[in-house]
Amino acid sequence: MAATAGIGASLVSFSVAMAALVLFFARGATALWMELPPQGTKCVSEEIQAHAVVIGQYDVHFEEHTTEYPTISAKISTPYGKMLHESKNVTQDHFGFTTTEAGNYLGCFWVESNPHNIKVSVNIDWRTGIAAKDWESVAKQEKIEGVELELRKLEFAVDAIRENMEYLKSKEEDMRETSERTNARVAWLSIMSIAVCISTSVVQLWRLKTYFRKKKLI
Repeated sequence: MAATAGIGASLVSFSVAMAALVLFFARGATALWMELPPQGTKCVSEEIQAHAVVIGQYDVHFEEHTTEYPTISAKISTPYGKMLHESKNVTQDHFGFTTTEAGNYLGCFWVESNPHNIKVSVNIDWRTGIAAKDWESVAKQEKIEGVELELRKLEFAVDAIRENMEYLKSKEEDMRETSERTNARVAWLSIMSIAVCISTSVVQLWRLKTYFRKKKLI
């Protein structure tokens, strides 16, 4: 009996540890509270790698009691400006997409209607990767629970970390190549500048020598 209790406690501890690791490594959930200006647009961005699942929702908050609720408009676009989500005159909405390219994805929000000019804020819940996965559906579909489910989460988190490391590595390689090309161009520009200076000096010296000879000064 004591051995069974010990095994149960170990499994619970192991499950908690796995969940803690998943939460530590899966930094894919962003909750943001943002006050919107009466005029103009406020934007948030997140750098996301390609082939990542993104889901989110947003809703309007205001302090004053009023019969006419303020509304906002929103749009979410890719790093190259392609529209992924657009909504107008809403108090709440949700979005979801799978990224096709890596880069900074931009979400912009602005007040569309505010009859009483009250302070308007928007609460944004933005989730990517493991945080965007519906683990309840996965557990029901694969008929897993407890430690097995936590191991499944950890496996997904490890895959996400590996993909993120590969993405960072590719970015580092691109930055290194760009830096090397820039250094090579700077080196060639320096050589050309020195050559132009030497050529200019030689031409000036030759012209001065020719001038002095004409004047019979040398």
